[in-house]
Amino acid sequence: MAQQGPKKIGDIVANLLARRGFAQIEVTEQYQQTWQEIVGNVLAPLSRPGNLKRGVLEITVANSTAMQELTFRKRQLMSEWSKRLPDHPIKDLRFRVGTLT
Repeated sequence: MAQQGPKKIGDIVANLLARRGFAQIEVTEQYQQTWQEIVGNVLAPLSRPGNLKRGVLEITVANSTAMQELTFRKRQLMSEWSKRLPDHPIKDLRFRVGTLT
């Protein structure tokens, strides 16, 4: 296994707190990119990941049709997320219809 360089203590503490469910992590570029890869070209423009709080990733969705499709694929999406970002595990996805920014 290849060794990585030193990590910032703030990143280490944030990851630990997130894993334990004590912190809220704001969406990052990495989250956005991973989400787009997981949901694909059709649903990516219709949904945006928000905050990860206590293992629950909040997803804003443009309309109820897209929300229904994402809800149907929820287990698959969570599995793919865990494979791609094992250091940022999620226990659940919470979808809500809203304005995408």
